[in-house]
Amino acid sequence: MSISDIGKVCLFSGISGVITLDGKFVAGAKLVRTADRDGIKTDEIITDEKGFFKLPPLFERTVTKHLPMEFVASQEIMVYYNGKNYKMWSGVKRQREENSEARGKPLAVKCELNSDIKYVTIGATFIHSLCVWDVESDPPIDWEKMGYFDEDLDGSESK
Repeated sequence: MSISDIGKVCLFSGISGVITLDGKFVAGAKLVRTADRDGIKTDEIITDEKGFFKLPPLFERTVTKHLPMEFVASQEIMVYYNGKNYKMWSGVKRQREENSEARGKPLAVKCELNSDIKYVTIGATFIHSLCVWDVESDPPIDWEKMGYFDEDLDGSESK
């Protein structure tokens, strides 16, 4: 760690990728990325002729980095294209380190704007996205087995 890293936390890792719509590259789409932990930070970029974009990591300096408290940063990427808005990425980052959204690997995505939203859980953090990337989701949690459901949905006692 260098002296410039003191108090630095990653709100949103660097992200690059390709945006498509119905399988065709989306050129000229505006991506607006927002992260919020202790105040909103925003940046934006326009996709090139092959739908490619690259955004650097968003960092914040904080004196609370080394205090025993939970780290929580909201994340969102909106895509604006041909008069339509697409929520490409929405989640909460709970680890201060860069690339935690991909378990330490660079965050490289492929996003189809007309795809169904994918729900990915990484380190007990939920991400809703139109994208796919090289990451393995956490195994599903069996909430019943863990004893979280004492009543059925209709209000009657479970057996």
